[in-house]
Amino acid sequence: MRRLIGVQPDQEAVLEATPATASGLSAAREFEALFLEHYPRLVKTLLRLVGKSGQAEELAADAFYRLHQHRSQHRSEDNLAGWLYRTAVNLGLDALRANSRRSRREEQSQREMANQTPGNPLYEMLAEEQRDRVRNVLARLKPVQGQVLLMGSSGFTCKEMAALLGVKPDSLYVLISRAKSQFEKEYVNLYGRAE
Repeated sequence: MRRLIGVQPDQEAVLEATPATASGLSAAREFEALFLEHYPRLVKTLLRLVGKSGQAEELAADAFYRLHQHRSQHRSEDNLAGWLYRTAVNLGLDALRANSRRSRREEQSQREMANQTPGNPLYEMLAEEQRDRVRNVLARLKPVQGQVLLMGSSGFTCKEMAALLGVKPDSLYVLISRAKSQFEKEYVNLYGRAE
């Protein structure tokens, strides 16, 4: 088996764990092709959600592992990529919720350090605070709303988003509009309007 760039040894084990029968071999190739096609973009999407590359890679690997475990149940499903992205983003949102208390403590600590550290540029602190606020608001949204906003900011086209989420393009525009509106409402409730 060839060495995959950016793939951890435990992720390769998932690719190698497929039976060596003829149908198993084609299933392994199909899974590998799916992995090679979607892993980098999935990590990028999760990175934008969780903000940590290591955690994003771990969540992406977990999503592929879950796909591998449940592959027999989803073999007839035409939209494996949609299932994969939906699962990965849900895992990311779960991780955000699980880390919310820790994130608040870290945010408080970072503010205190930024005030105490001489020469630390103000814009870096404000940018990090803004990213933390966005992550906090995303964690409060419905998973599908977070997915839509994340995919849109990650460069997915409306056509790609509709296919991955399994919705009609016309419905997607309504979903995007509602997600933006809900994001703004949550943001204003938590942090007030920007002046």
